[in-house]
Amino acid sequence: MAVWLCSEALLFLLLAPPLTALQDMEPPLGSGDESEQAEPGLNAPEPTALIFGECTVTCGIGIQEVQSTSGCPGKEEKCIVGVKECRGPANCGWGRPISENSTNVMMSCIYISPENRFRYVWKILIPGKPARMLSDDSAIVVVRRGMRSVTYQCETRENGSKIASVKYAVNATTGLKIKKAKGNVKEHDPRRGRADAILIFSVVTAVLLTIVVIIIVILIILHWVLVKAGLESKYGQGDKYKKLTDRSSVNTLE
Repeated sequence: MAVWLCSEALLFLLLAPPLTALQDMEPPLGSGDESEQAEPGLNAPEPTALIFGECTVTCGIGIQEVQSTSGCPGKEEKCIVGVKECRGPANCGWGRPISENSTNVMMSCIYISPENRFRYVWKILIPGKPARMLSDDSAIVVVRRGMRSVTYQCETRENGSKIASVKYAVNATTGLKIKKAKGNVKEHDPRRGRADAILIFSVVTAVLLTIVVIIIVILIILHWVLVKAGLESKYGQGDKYKKLTDRSSVNTLE
């Protein structure tokens, strides 16, 4: 009996450390996932009032800000919490090229990032005839000017539906030169006309003043010549009369 008790005590001493370690590893009652899960409604977030800003476009596809009126940091009444997609009418009318020169025109379809999300269809619109499709299906194309003006149109499609459409008028090379020439005339006409008028007025005034001065000088010279001639004739006749008088006096004395 004593031997059995000793063996039991020895076994208990040997197994005590592992049992104690296992007890330490066991989670206490009420801990773990059950303790982390709060009762419904206690930590539920407050209801958030969202305000949607204006769309960045008036047609096609764009984005708009999403603002919140609660839960903002500090004392801010509103704060931006994200952005969302927005859309307007598909027809965007006439667009403005990205860049253009006398030979090339760069045009862009309507899209938002990512660019490869959409499909782009470029067309040449011909009055009274079906539109001609272009092989280029990229969002941005560069075309060369021709001898005739051409109207291009790009349709932005997604899942088979048109979400935006824009047209571009590409003037011909000759028409562009005429337009530029007219523009230059309009721009320079007021300034150049005023400068020409001032120049003409100055030249005419200078010519008239020169003519007047010449006439005055001629008149002065003529007047001086006439006066001199009159004086000479007057003094000349007096001398002749005096000589005759002197001769007659001499004859009388003799």
